[in-house]
Amino acid sequence: MSDDAESPALRQRVEDRYRQLAEMRRLRPIVAVVNRFNEIDGGTLGTVVSVQLFTTVIPLAIIGFSYLTGFADNASPGVVVSRQLGLVSPLTDHVREAFGRASGLRSTWTFFGVAGFLAWGIPMSMTIAGIFAKAWRREPFGWGGKLWRGSTWFALYLTMIGVRERIAFGAEHHGWSQILLFVVSLIPVWIFWTITPGLLVRGGTRGRAGLLLAGLAGMVIEGTVLPLAARMVFPPLLRGWDEFGPIGVAMAVLTWCGISGIGWVVTACVGAVLWERTTPSDTVIEAETDVGDEPTDRRAVLGTFGDRPV
Repeated sequence: MSDDAESPALRQRVEDRYRQLAEMRRLRPIVAVVNRFNEIDGGTLGTVVSVQLFTTVIPLAIIGFSYLTGFADNASPGVVVSRQLGLVSPLTDHVREAFGRASGLRSTWTFFGVAGFLAWGIPMSMTIAGIFAKAWRREPFGWGGKLWRGSTWFALYLTMIGVRERIAFGAEHHGWSQILLFVVSLIPVWIFWTITPGLLVRGGTRGRAGLLLAGLAGMVIEGTVLPLAARMVFPPLLRGWDEFGPIGVAMAVLTWCGISGIGWVVTACVGAVLWERTTPSDTVIEAETDVGDEPTDRRAVLGTFGDRPV
């Protein structure tokens, strides 16, 4: 197609996108987030992520806890769940019984044992990369790009979880000191969700102020809202399935993974909407059209609409 034929079509697409951006900014933020969630079929994506969380992150967290305790015979990985969800007896006893003893996982702590679960994390991380590309309205990376970016993101996610756990629950604290440590533990969460778009989204490093706001939203959702919701929802959920024994615990954990999966999709949508609302219009459109790799005439087309009020 010639440049003459391409330019009018490009002009129309850019003009339409400026108009859509202006309409989105006139909406209430919550409405814009719901629209974006429905646009990318967030419910289905959240369900896919929840299964991958259950089969990847939960086993790795259990193995990691067992390793840190030296695979002690008197330690149970269920302590991690009980501590995160604020469970009390007798629910803590049921969870500890369901997760067994840390010593039973000593044989899993091998290169192939851990690598097997890490390998399961690759499809999950590639799924997350696709979710962010859809939520931020960007062209997804190719298979190779998704692989290394998703794998890096997954490694950083596990690191963030470990650092946060160590800060918040590394030692016994009570009162204000415990609250202070909880607040400090949110800092790595903020950093992680701030750099996530830069890893998983084309042009994701543009609009630094908007990225900080998107990271703050991720910190609030993943670091505050979901943990507090877990402490309110999970105990009665677990009590309702108590008669099922270990299967009931697994059902409760799987249900919570479903909520967490939806939370990740919501985080992507909230971050994208906040970034688009606070970042200059020219930057938003340039990032979405990936003009850094396009001919010079496309930059000129964008410049034509750059002064339009939105």
